Amino acid sequence: MSEAEEFSTFGVWDYVVFGGMLCISLAIGFYHGCTGKKQSTTEEFLLADRNMNPIPVAMSLVASFISAITVLGTPAEVYIYGSMFWLFSFTYIFVAIFVARLFIPMFFRLNVTSANEYLEKRFNKVVRICGTLTFFLYMVMYMGIVIYAPALALNAVTGLSLWGAVLATGLVCTVYTTVGGMKAVLWTDVFQTCVMMAGFLAIIIEGSSRLGGVGNVWTIAEEGGRIDFWNFDFDPTIRHTFWSIVIGGSFTWCTTFGVNQSQVQRYMSTGSSTKATIALFMAAFGMVLVVSSACFSGLVMYSFYADKQCDPYSSNKVDQTDQLIPYFMLELFGSIPGLPGLFTSAVFSAALSTVSSGLNSLAAVTAEDMVKPCFPRMSQSRYTLTTKLIGLGFGLLCILMAYVTSLLNQGVLQLALSLFGITGGPLLGLFSLGLFFPWSNSKGAATGLICGLSFAFWVGIGAIIYPPYAYKPPLITSGCNFTLTTSSPLMTTEVPTEQEIPSIANLYTLSYSWYACVYWLVTVFVGLLVSFLTGATRSKDIDPVLRSHCVDGLYCFLPEVIKKPLRCGDDKLIDKKEDKEEMMVLDEKTGNMIGTGDVTMATEDASDDTKKEDACYENPLPVNPVA
Repeated sequence: MSEAEEFSTFGVWDYVVFGGMLCISLAIGFYHGCTGKKQSTTEEFLLADRNMNPIPVAMSLVASFISAITVLGTPAEVYIYGSMFWLFSFTYIFVAIFVARLFIPMFFRLNVTSANEYLEKRFNKVVRICGTLTFFLYMVMYMGIVIYAPALALNAVTGLSLWGAVLATGLVCTVYTTVGGMKAVLWTDVFQTCVMMAGFLAIIIEGSSRLGGVGNVWTIAEEGGRIDFWNFDFDPTIRHTFWSIVIGGSFTWCTTFGVNQSQVQRYMSTGSSTKATIALFMAAFGMVLVVSSACFSGLVMYSFYADKQCDPYSSNKVDQTDQLIPYFMLELFGSIPGLPGLFTSAVFSAALSTVSSGLNSLAAVTAEDMVKPCFPRMSQSRYTLTTKLIGLGFGLLCILMAYVTSLLNQGVLQLALSLFGITGGPLLGLFSLGLFFPWSNSKGAATGLICGLSFAFWVGIGAIIYPPYAYKPPLITSGCNFTLTTSSPLMTTEVPTEQEIPSIANLYTLSYSWYACVYWLVTVFVGLLVSFLTGATRSKDIDPVLRSHCVDGLYCFLPEVIKKPLRCGDDKLIDKKEDKEEMMVLDEKTGNMIGTGDVTMATEDASDDTKKEDACYENPLPVNPVA
């Protein structure tokens, strides 16, 4: 009997550590539900009163979309396929620059609660609803994966019922999110990020020490073919190459940090674009640190089993690759009371952070995009209660989606990143049509989104039915006491013959890391084509605050003589925009501006009450109340 099998259940101290993590998370939620305004206003419940410090916001940005997918999937990815995934960490720097220069200023100019408010101002109500429904699809499916992943790990470690763990994950985060609102989400994310990092560090330190140091870990991994960063092949069917990760990965994470409601709410909770930018760049550094820790944990795990010459996956000691890291944790800490509970808490904490942020953002989008337009005279207290009930409902729905996830035979990491591309790519394309392409109209935007989503789900579902071939470096099994059969996981890497799959399956061989980029291109191309066929919008007819110029956002260091022709005749719009922003600063000095150091924009379709409070309305003079 192996050490992992001997200590396959929790001890008392493991339950104490694990239960303590749950209690602290719930306590944070109830604390924020009983202090301040007691979450009695939507401003506090959804945006934390727009006065959060950038540091907890940055840690929350790190926690919300790296979560359990990173804790379980990334070490397994490096163990099975090699270190190429590590390059994803460097794309976060590029993503932070793009988002900070092109997206964040626009959201603060409009002072949004829901990111989809921009779509209605730029296009129309129909396009806004299309964006809302796409986000619903995206987040509900993603949170189903996130709930299922830690339950799987908990089941592998403790023997606890898989679906009992699913219910615990969903219900705990639903309770503290509904009670404590955005402040509870942000501060529990801070606590849960620390727990997650503690789990990684424990594995790295203990595993490296048993192997004789970090140098030996790297040497063993390199000899086993796990160190590979420099594949510059342009073939889009290869699972990971330098180009697919750096270019495709940048698009993938721009969908998350550029236009995803969960992240936009965090930016807006800081109350200023400057603070939001600081939080984003701190988060980029934090994500590099977390992903690097996860990847190195995978190398330590590979080197450990290569040294033992017995791979637990090939020898059928674990059923899925996502169970590798919990199994490895038992090998290291099975005899040390409390440490298995610490790692399981890390996995569970990561899931809680993601699901809680998702529930809060789903509640915000539903309330702002659907409830408020239908019931404009609803009282503040009733509106806040309705928003909380919406969050509760989505929590129950996501638990059901976890069951659907269990039926898909894919690793949680690839499944999650594929979903980012399938739904996030078209959504990013929709916002890009409005921000960067002045000729696009509402018909083109809606058609582009529908075509992008249709093509994305066609390819994505096809890739599940006919999984593309991916090369896996060999795993060492010479020290295992088992007989390799055709059912072994090692035998599943054969290239399928042409007789086994239809010719259309060649379309499904596209690497998942290119998904977001390709679907973005489809959405933008179709959107522009339909816009020109139905009557392109004139640049001068678009309010300049609804535009974001790549030239001025990303190439501000270039001389004006070069930037001017690259603006395609939009100089007048730039001048108007600068005039408006200058007027906003002057108006701020009068004390009428909402927030500090930011631009908030009142639109033509805003109510008179909103115009009275919005200092960026074109008329800087006070507006008389309307009866």
